[in-house]
Amino acid sequence: MRILHVVGARPNFMKAAPVVRALAKHQGIRQTLVHTGQHYDFNMSEVFFQELGLPAPDINLEVGSGSHAQQTSQIIGRFEAVVTERRPDLVVVYGDVNSTVAAALVCAKLLVPVAHVEAGLRSFDRTMPEEVNRLLTDQISDLLFTPSEDGNQNLAAEGIASEKVHLVGNVMIDTLVRLLPKANEQIPQSLPERYALLTLHRPSNVDDLEWLKSLLQLLDDISRELPVLFPVHPRTKLRIEEAGIWPAHADSHFQFLQPAPYLEFLGLQSRAAVVITDSGGIQEETTFMGVPCLTVRENTERPITVTMGTNILVGRDVDRLKTELARILTGQSKRGRVPPLWDGQAADRIAQIITGALGNLVFYPKG
Repeated sequence: MRILHVVGARPNFMKAAPVVRALAKHQGIRQTLVHTGQHYDFNMSEVFFQELGLPAPDINLEVGSGSHAQQTSQIIGRFEAVVTERRPDLVVVYGDVNSTVAAALVCAKLLVPVAHVEAGLRSFDRTMPEEVNRLLTDQISDLLFTPSEDGNQNLAAEGIASEKVHLVGNVMIDTLVRLLPKANEQIPQSLPERYALLTLHRPSNVDDLEWLKSLLQLLDDISRELPVLFPVHPRTKLRIEEAGIWPAHADSHFQFLQPAPYLEFLGLQSRAAVVITDSGGIQEETTFMGVPCLTVRENTERPITVTMGTNILVGRDVDRLKTELARILTGQSKRGRVPPLWDGQAADRIAQIITGALGNLVFYPKG
């Protein structure tokens, strides 16, 4: 049986690695890895293959940067030729990036079965490109693997046949479980004893320069009491430079860093007093590690990190962020627990379901 995996951005790599490894344990499975090239910077792409133990991609579509429409259309055009030539029995897509929906659309047109890993997540905010990608991908997928029960509930509400949907747990946690010991071995000795870790990349945060300025000014103030480490996403760095927004205090401990490879960033998360982010995956990782997380978004497609985990949605509210940071600094941080099936075995469950479905040709017609 021929299985083709499609990845294009950093979160995809972390989700695909354990699935590729789990499927390799099964006889008669031939796997092909296609990298769309959606992330093209070394620290955002190739280095992750090295650290995660993913094989080099068999095919790189080399799409590169562009608008959402440009990226999606280029992936569709280039990926169609791959599917036509390789004739896979199943294409596996991951997460909610442009590569995910583009590959799924190609397969829907060519009548090739699609499995969606991390299905069913919803922010209920269609102004987010990722939300549109999630909705479309789930509607045209044949196998939908959900990380938590809310995903199953969302898919049922959207009329997805229950036979297609499988609650398997969180594959990104599989990668975290496997690599966290190694990440902790590589933590630099020069780190502050206590610090906040910041990540920002969503357009709603980094393209609103007035909000971005107020956020960074607050964190610059906070950094005199709690150092702030900020591995800067390339797009975020460009916006900060264009606007001339930099910490101004002479006694600031606000450190701008290069984007960190996965192992280094995982180590930074595990030791942080608090993580401030707009990333979905980081909300999950901090919940598993028990690290307080403050999410500067009005919504999240991972509500289980709020209801069960360590995550707090502070929105784009500087005063709320300041209040929650003060609580953490005084030892009043939120206590959470690890959600069900976030146990490092999600990929094995996925592999079992996929091999069973392929062997019995159990795929369901698309609407």
